[in-house]
Amino acid sequence: MARKDVFANINSMQPAAERRSSPGYATRGASRSMVNSLSELAEKAALADQAVAGEKVVEIDPALIDPSFITERMEEDEAAFAELVEAIRERGQDTPVLLRPHPDEEGRFQTVFGHRRVRVAKHLQRPVKAVVKDVSDVDHIIAQGQENSARENLSFIERACFAQNLIALGHERRVVQLALSVDAPMLTRMLSVAGRIPADVIAAIGPAKSVGRDRWLDLVQEIEPPKALALAREIILADGFQDAPSEARFDRLAGELKKARRPAKKTSPVGEWVSQDAALKAEYKTSGRSFSLALKSRDAARFGAYLADNLERLHEEFKRARQDEEG
Repeated sequence: MARKDVFANINSMQPAAERRSSPGYATRGASRSMVNSLSELAEKAALADQAVAGEKVVEIDPALIDPSFITERMEEDEAAFAELVEAIRERGQDTPVLLRPHPDEEGRFQTVFGHRRVRVAKHLQRPVKAVVKDVSDVDHIIAQGQENSARENLSFIERACFAQNLIALGHERRVVQLALSVDAPMLTRMLSVAGRIPADVIAAIGPAKSVGRDRWLDLVQEIEPPKALALAREIILADGFQDAPSEARFDRLAGELKKARRPAKKTSPVGEWVSQDAALKAEYKTSGRSFSLALKSRDAARFGAYLADNLERLHEEFKRARQDEEG
């Protein structure tokens, strides 16, 4: 099975020779600088792609392979992993992984992309088919990010945390944009979510595959007040929270935070009236501009009907009484 060209999106960002631009647009100042920078990184990405295409494939003991210096997955899809194990068990590893010599440990390797295939090889106790190439950190990030984008199975929050981690490591935004194939506004939204929701809360929720950008941005607004954040941490530590699927954990947290934000209705203490002969009992309470009355007795229905039939007369008596009180 041929590997997808994970750098197609990057290469497509380079200005095509036949494309006509408006006079002066993207040819000078900051725009020109940005285009040149993107083109430079796109060339780096293309070179990194050549690390697999046409390069010598070798077999490496998976015990000598370490993961990338930055991860993007929050939870492994065990069902998908099991399918990959069976596929490789039956027909072997069709596509090599990309490794680089470990920058800190001689004789070891670091995965650029193909983490799941490395894990399968360890599981099956087989050597890993790989291309080994000296790759810089920037090329490593772009290759890893583009490979993930090609699979299109990372959730919004996984991509957002990946972006946040890259920024924390000191990488420029333009590098992160190319790694994730996103524009500047989208990267800003990703960083807003990953930077404003505490890491422990995100980790407790998990990847939430079906939860998109807008719902995460809504959660940012819900969780920012200090009292809301304190409540959120109580919720994620509550019994049963981690037992639910990731999407259900998100829904539970968002729902309880919204519920807590609603102002409680002010109600007066419940009042009670009992007739002199104790044949009829009434409970009543007020809430804002409303008043409710509940009758309890064998004759409650009949007395309630009597009240309903005489509401107009009773209301007139009420108005006359108020007029007398006001003089």
